[in-house]
Amino acid sequence: MNTTTYKEIQGLSRMTVGELREKYLDVFGEETRSYHKEFLRKRIAWRVQALAEGDLSERARRRAEELANDADLRIRTTRDPAERGSADVKKRTVTSWASGSGDPRLPLAGTLLAREFQGRDIVVKVLDNGFEFDGRRYKSLSAIAKEVTGSKWNGFLFFGLTSEEKPRNGNSKAGRRNE
Repeated sequence: MNTTTYKEIQGLSRMTVGELREKYLDVFGEETRSYHKEFLRKRIAWRVQALAEGDLSERARRRAEELANDADLRIRTTRDPAERGSADVKKRTVTSWASGSGDPRLPLAGTLLAREFQGRDIVVKVLDNGFEFDGRRYKSLSAIAKEVTGSKWNGFLFFGLTSEEKPRNGNSKAGRRNE
């Protein structure tokens, strides 16, 4: 997704229901009966992205129709075990970053990092060796944070890429025994 499309979609969350209904008319060419803000925001975001990136292929549409025709109609949705905080689900869940660079805090190249600062959307693209912000290349996230704020910032903190401190040898102080 390109930066312009991303910023347009991010802007939808700051719109009122009336503004979203007008935007819906613009992108779909017809009025909506809905006054549900989240529904409108998601529908418009999908349409904006489809217009910018391209819609489903005809083959994918046919397959979706086949699946919809074969699907059983559910009266009630099934319960999500993760919603109840199931210990079994928590045991199976693994959270990690795949990183192509030497720094494990950085996501893969091509990832868009986004943050709102003083009413302005800050969108940075991670490159193989550096970052791109407002059409310019930067060597560090800290340089971008300084450009945006006018003061020194840790770039990882500014973009929320810090993680909890982990013990180096895998043992926590609380779990060690004096030997």
